[in-house]
Parts: sequence; C-alpha cells; structure tokens
Amino acid sequence: MSSSDIFIGEIIGTAVLILLGGGVVAAVVLKRSKAQNAGWLAITFGWGFAVLTAVYMTGSLSGAHLNPAVTVGIAIKDGDWKNVPVYFAGQLLGAMIGAALVWIAYYGQFRAHLTDPEIVGDPADKAIEGPHNESAGKAGPVLGVFSTGPEIRNVWQNLATEIIGTVVLVLAVLTQGLNDSGKGLGTLGALITALVVVGIGLSLGGPTGYAINPARDLGPRIVHALLPLPNKGGSDWGYAWIPVVGPLIGGALAAGIYNIAFA
Repeated sequence: MSSSDIFIGEIIGTAVLILLGGGVVAAVVLKRSKAQNAGWLAITFGWGFAVLTAVYMTGSLSGAHLNPAVTVGIAIKDGDWKNVPVYFAGQLLGAMIGAALVWIAYYGQFRAHLTDPEIVGDPADKAIEGPHNESAGKAGPVLGVFSTGPEIRNVWQNLATEIIGTVVLVLAVLTQGLNDSGKGLGTLGALITALVVVGIGLSLGGPTGYAINPARDLGPRIVHALLPLPNKGGSDWGYAWIPVVGPLIGGALAAGIYNIAFA
C-alpha cells in the first residue's frame, strides 16, 4: 500500500465510521428525530454497523485501521512504524469530516434541539448533556453526538475503562481480524471486529461511552468546538485526554499480550 492509498483510505473509512456512528447517536438523542429515545441498543448496534461498513469499504485501500490504537497495535506487532504518521493524519482528518457531515445531515434537528429551553436548561440528563466543564461552564446538550464523556467522573476509572475496552478490541483484531498481509482487517475480520465493537459497547460502554479510538473522539470534539451551534456549551477539554491516551495505552498493551501469548 502506498502512502497516498493509506491516507485516502483512512480519510474515507474514518469519515464513514463517524458519519454512521455519530449519526446513530444524533438520531437517538436529538429532538424531532424519528429515532429519538431508541436507546442504548440502537447506539451500540449502530456503531457496530458503522465499523462494518467502513472496513468493507476501505479495507483493500488502506487496511482499514480507522483507529490510532489499532495502528499502534499493528506497528508494535510488526515492528514497522514508517506509515504510522500517515495513518494518524488520515484518521483524524476523516473523523473531522465525518462529524461535520453528521451536523449537515441533522442540521434541522440540531437547531430544534438547541433552541428548546427545556432541553438546553436541564443539566440533569447526563446522557444528553455530558459532564460539566469547569473551564467553560456546563457542557452542551449535544456534545455526546460528537464525543464521549463519563457518567461518573473519576480519572483512574475512566482511563482504566478505555484501556480495558481497547485491549479487547485490538487483541481481537490482532488474533483473528487481519488480512493475509497482516497490515489491516480482512473480510472475515471486518465482521468479527464489528461484532466485537457491539459487544464492547453493550458490556463496557456504560461508564464512558466507549471511545476506544482516539481519532473517533478527538476529531469530532474539535468539530464541536468549531461549529456555530447555539447553546452548545463547552467541549469538555479537561476530559479529552482520556479517550486519547487510554486507547493508545490499550492498543500497546494488546500488542504486548499478542507478542507474548500468540506470536
């Protein structure tokens, strides 16, 4: 795979991942959406299908890492780091594009939601409003469409949850999801990985919203900070390092486990 193939493939794949994943969150939480209040099952399966679609779409182009934690895990497994910056750049840019597309697709719902005094003025609903942001006041009522946040703010627990979930994901990718070249997800691996993502969401997603992907959280959080959304509140930058550092640690640990136990 050339650097340009990797860059383009990761942009497209991660954009589709965030478009469909962030889209299901928007569908469930935003006012005047036909899927409003569909619940956690809809979100977890929506993210699983998002992974499946994105991987099948771009696996032949870039290997469909779509996640810096997966890229780190494969790099540690193979000892090959030369394309890691290209993967990272494509993933972050793709995540930002995907988040912007969610905003476009749900533009009317964002406007309806963020101009509703009952919703904007109610700080109790953490599923919609996210955690408080000490530096920027109350987090906005749609931050969860773009990025993750903890239900209980406890740094060590939140970090550990992201690490544990990412270890499960990356170890699954390394043990049964890679293509013949070992550089990305294969056909069967895409289905396995999608089901693993659903399982992680159902079992481990409750505490933090299971980012398990630094680009998935950071890219859309940047877009949330930049978009002209009324009453959006802060982007909770005080928490933002956890869904970046936690998954990267998890990806590295998964690779270490793989090299010790499976290689």
